[in-house]
Amino acid sequence: MSQYPKCYGIIPARFGSTRFPGKPLAEILGKPMFWHVYHQANQCLELHQTFLATDNDQIASAAKKLDVPVIMTRKDHASGTDRVLEAAEQIPVPGDAVVINIQGDEPLLEPNMLSKLIEPFSNPEVNVTTLASEIDLAEAENPDRVKVVFAKDGKALLFSRSIIPYPRYNQKTKLYVHIGLYAFRMNILKKFVALGPSPLEITEQLEQLRLLENGIPIQVVTTHYRSIGVDRQEDLDIVRRIISEKTSKAT
Repeated sequence: MSQYPKCYGIIPARFGSTRFPGKPLAEILGKPMFWHVYHQANQCLELHQTFLATDNDQIASAAKKLDVPVIMTRKDHASGTDRVLEAAEQIPVPGDAVVINIQGDEPLLEPNMLSKLIEPFSNPEVNVTTLASEIDLAEAENPDRVKVVFAKDGKALLFSRSIIPYPRYNQKTKLYVHIGLYAFRMNILKKFVALGPSPLEITEQLEQLRLLENGIPIQVVTTHYRSIGVDRQEDLDIVRRIISEKTSKAT
């Protein structure tokens, strides 16, 4: 464990959501969704501490009742990453430590996904990591699935909602979907937020492009793990069934 810097997990959980207001409080087998995310993240042995970061008193109150460490943040953040930075500064996270932005709508998160994110930080030159998983062409055609291409050393070359690389002649080209988990060294997280949105980021609506446009490398780690995010009410039924099945098998 000593080969890594201290790692802090932060789960942004805002109340306001256009498609699903109050999503972090959505009930899954008797517990709010944020609890399931925290419970899964807390099983990652490399994490020093994990916190919930919210802008809502109701979420904060529910977290305290369930012994989930919670930090109150402003309501006017433009993105989850901005909220994560505010929470990290409140902790406070040291400049050389690592902050993991854990999506608050991923109750099926696998702890090993976080371990994979953290592994590259044994190299002091690595400042940002993220995950990718191989997909087929049919899935790649969906613009909601963000694709990524990366160099032989794992450094990201580009993220896009379009198919990259475009298989003009070679239909067997490997395609990778980006999994939206990020880990930053604290000093780079501060720099990322201070830079503000970049042209490609605004065009594609993908904030990770801000890093590439400013010459900050992102180390991509491939994984076979895939989670199911909860974007709408109907996604809850799928997640409830999967967690229920896992719970039954465990007992």
